Amino acid sequence: MHRHFILHKPYGYLSQFILGGNSKKRLLGQLYNFPANTMAIGRLDKTSEGLLFLTTDGKMSEFVRSKKVEKEYYVQLDGIIDEEALEKLRTGVEISIEGKKYFTQPCKASRLENSPNFPLRDRRIRSDRHGPTCWASVILCEGKFRQVRKMTAVVGFPTLRLFRVRIGDVWLGDLKAGEVREVGGFGVSEWRAFPNISRI
Repeated sequence: MHRHFILHKPYGYLSQFILGGNSKKRLLGQLYNFPANTMAIGRLDKTSEGLLFLTTDGKMSEFVRSKKVEKEYYVQLDGIIDEEALEKLRTGVEISIEGKKYFTQPCKASRLENSPNFPLRDRRIRSDRHGPTCWASVILCEGKFRQVRKMTAVVGFPTLRLFRVRIGDVWLGDLKAGEVREVGGFGVSEWRAFPNISRI
């Protein structure tokens, strides 16, 4: 029976379990005693936070990373994003992936009316004297390296802070930074029952 977990990845952690050498970087294995062969699905980079799904099932990993499953991000932006920039995000923009031009797929993007109630980060983002910020929701069915950050920068509103809040119908909810929750044993065929197992 495979095992599956959801994790609120804190700022500063790598979405990895092993690094070569005597690295002192913070890794997922320091947060919980995961079983052997556990893998993170859809990594979040070191400075990103929020929902991470982990599994021992390679088929589940492949499915969740596919374009069949939405991933939603709340991003704090430098400046107040306007409708013109949001429409560019929705339509698709050109970014660079490993030095090659890539045009992003259409997505959903909107400005949040209210700032999410996320805890303050250990390291300050920037001083308020540099101008206003806002929060936006970006929903993708793809996940290129640092894609959301690159997309918002291209339209003129660099990302200051990024949280993944949803994978499919599974939400980050009240899971605290560093907290891990096991969500039961099931396979790809039971994915649609996942919200009934652990909707948070």
